[in-house]
Amino acid sequence: MSVTKNAKLTYMKQMNSLTELYRIGFGPSSSHTIGIGTSADVFRAKYPSADRFDVTLYESLALTGIGHGTDNVIRQSMHPIKTNIIFDEQTKTPHPNTLDYVAYNGNEILGKARFFSVGGGAIEQEGVQNPPSTANYKHSRFTDIKEYCKQNNLRLWQYVVECEGEQILEYLKTVWTVMKKSVENGIKATGALPGVLQLGREANNLYSYKNKSENPAARENRIVSAYAFAVAEENAGGGKIVTAPTCGACGVLPAVLYYMQKGHNEEKIIHALATAGLIGNLIKTNASISGAEAGCQAEIGSACSMAAAALGELFELNLNRIEIAAEIAMEHFLGLTCDPVAGLVQIPCIERNAAAAMRAINAVRMAETLSENRKIPFDLVVDVMYETGKDLQAAYRETSQGGLAKLFKVGE
Repeated sequence: MSVTKNAKLTYMKQMNSLTELYRIGFGPSSSHTIGIGTSADVFRAKYPSADRFDVTLYESLALTGIGHGTDNVIRQSMHPIKTNIIFDEQTKTPHPNTLDYVAYNGNEILGKARFFSVGGGAIEQEGVQNPPSTANYKHSRFTDIKEYCKQNNLRLWQYVVECEGEQILEYLKTVWTVMKKSVENGIKATGALPGVLQLGREANNLYSYKNKSENPAARENRIVSAYAFAVAEENAGGGKIVTAPTCGACGVLPAVLYYMQKGHNEEKIIHALATAGLIGNLIKTNASISGAEAGCQAEIGSACSMAAAALGELFELNLNRIEIAAEIAMEHFLGLTCDPVAGLVQIPCIERNAAAAMRAINAVRMAETLSENRKIPFDLVVDVMYETGKDLQAAYRETSQGGLAKLFKVGE
């Protein structure tokens, strides 16, 4: 596979199944742990006679790999085979989440491979063609999907089912079960999160806070934030979550749906998840959901856009208004940097999940009342997000070399 510095990887040129977007796994990072673990499993299986592995991590993987637990995941996958991990912070590669594997038997090299962890737990192996998608999406731009749905009197979730089959709804039921459990587990948990920050869990405090004079708007803000904190803290602690679309942004969509589920049956929640997944799929296909590639706007911005679209479906807004909600949600995260302190998915990641959950609710409420004659289509804001991400200095794309990660001194 030939890739230039600024080109998108070939895997992005097709709309894959939502099973590839909503991945069930363990935190703290979809690209730095889930995807890396998959690549290690794939490579090890090819060389069962290997007695040693060299693994070289580049750019974002090298700079934040220890904080994200990348080295631990690799060693767990390769155990008990001796594995030497090299952190190369200088070499520039086609994708900022690039790693090379070498397998040995004695002094003999059995084989080599290069992988890209491209966001949301997905991987790409250099020189290896991805298998065809199990889904049959007819379009890859929202404008075309919207026109098709209007012509055929379809909701967005119905379009997903048409392209993927009824089985996708069963998968989304499993996704919703895991999402609910991550909220509930996170709300109950207390204590400090792992890592040098020793950051205390806050979800339970937020949820349990008592104030007799609290007004309904303040209560909504607090409870939604508590749910988002709960899932994000579960992720930071290595708990079981759903990438939506990534581990770092996994708290946004569950928070708003868990809060809004009262008065809506599970079927409507599943339809909302399908609509959100379609939005995430479009962003993944036409731009990126990788913080290392396009900054936090690609993670939190995408999650906010997905959540706004999900609520639009839940509230039965028309296609134009769902598009408006998704566009507003993304537009106002443009330029958001990815600057994880100490390479951990904690500061500012956890708070950002809560902020994005509230912004998703605000976006859909604006979309309900604004004129449908809006100027910025969803496709355009996705294109702008990707271009903006490419223009961000590398220090602000999940390297912990800029922003809060640079100026905040751990231990002071």
